[in-house]
Amino acid sequence: MKGNILVVEDDGTFRAFLETVLQDDGHQVKTAADGENALRLLKQGSYDVVVSDLKLPGKSGLDLFRETRNDPAAPQFIFLTAYGKVGEAVAAIKEGAVDFLTKPLQDPDVLLRLVRHVIEEQLRERDYLSLKQCEVAGLPPEDLIFAGQAMAPVRKLVHDVAGTMANVLVFGESGTGKELVARTIHQLSSRREAGFVALNCAAIPETLLESELFGHEKGAFTGAVQARQGKFELARGGTILLDEIGEMPLALQAKLLRVIQERVFERVGGTKEIKADVRLIAATNRNLREEVRERRFREDLYYRLNVFPVQLPPLRERGDAVPVLSRYFMQRFSSQTGKTLKGIDADALAALERYRWPGNIRELQNVMERAVILSREKVGLSALPEEMLRTPEPDALDSRERLKSAEREIIAEAIKKHHGNRRLAAEELGVSRRTLQYKLKDYGFLDES
Repeated sequence: MKGNILVVEDDGTFRAFLETVLQDDGHQVKTAADGENALRLLKQGSYDVVVSDLKLPGKSGLDLFRETRNDPAAPQFIFLTAYGKVGEAVAAIKEGAVDFLTKPLQDPDVLLRLVRHVIEEQLRERDYLSLKQCEVAGLPPEDLIFAGQAMAPVRKLVHDVAGTMANVLVFGESGTGKELVARTIHQLSSRREAGFVALNCAAIPETLLESELFGHEKGAFTGAVQARQGKFELARGGTILLDEIGEMPLALQAKLLRVIQERVFERVGGTKEIKADVRLIAATNRNLREEVRERRFREDLYYRLNVFPVQLPPLRERGDAVPVLSRYFMQRFSSQTGKTLKGIDADALAALERYRWPGNIRELQNVMERAVILSREKVGLSALPEEMLRTPEPDALDSRERLKSAEREIIAEAIKKHHGNRRLAAEELGVSRRTLQYKLKDYGFLDES
């Protein structure tokens, strides 16, 4: 881990020595001979670590440290001190400094290890804050949303389209994470400071769907005792997700088409045109081309929505993502229930990987929530639903066996190619070493070696 470092030392020879040692380790280094110049540099730029002598002409190292504490992005301090000034260094640590080293510096590696440790801790802290920001936005980390090799092309598409205003149509089976992908597009866009509003078209009765979308005026229909904003108004400046768009009635599809074409709409019972300043993302688990052929979905609306299609693979095609997602859900639900689980045992993880997941990620989430509730130390087979432990049905057995046979040959070829090096074989196959270990055991390779 490389960082930006400020060295503050009045001894020119020692200052140059520290600069060389840190630069040779790959860090960006600036130097100052006294506290005043160091403070000026701190105000001009951003630093991860300050390596400073405690005793400086004018402003001392401790004074410099104290003057930076009110800055939210204040760097960490490592002090250098003579043997007789250790007491001052200890006082600095009590105020928040990382550590101190005595002069003369006997072993530069000690300083380098300390600097690396500080930078790694800062990186972990930034990752944690990034995770918390994602959670505030209703999102897990991107690496989880796009876990598995099959999601790599999807991730690229999402990043490509996020900065545009293009309409996006997300296809995928129920439970594949269509809303999470839509939210990610919003968070990566210039509209992320405004709202993200989602509406499931299948969850709202047909008689109320228009009002949910466009709002209504007072007295527009029985029960409309006051005017109400719809989702398009609530999403002003942001993004609206119309989930299960294939369930929208034809009459309402015509009104949605006008909104997309003219960027205006009226509330139910109103006559005032309201500007539709929104980014539109639609999602469906239906084959909309087939719906168009069957005249259940307007062709013109389909082409307006399908400017940038994104197809999400089902979880059964993301086998390498199952261990990652399973552990994430286990940790999440363990935290929520106050449990400390040590992990998922090998048999249970193998069962999770073998299962076909008809309900996709939503089903995996539910399975892991139940498993955490039932588990004590580790998630085992006994915590998984019975249907996950059954032998495959006879009509599926032949195809499963053919698939296993093909997989066994691919693994054998990778192991042979890399002369038994499992790490390199796992990298080529795109799986974790642990997953490869399970496969090797399952196919009997470990017994043969």
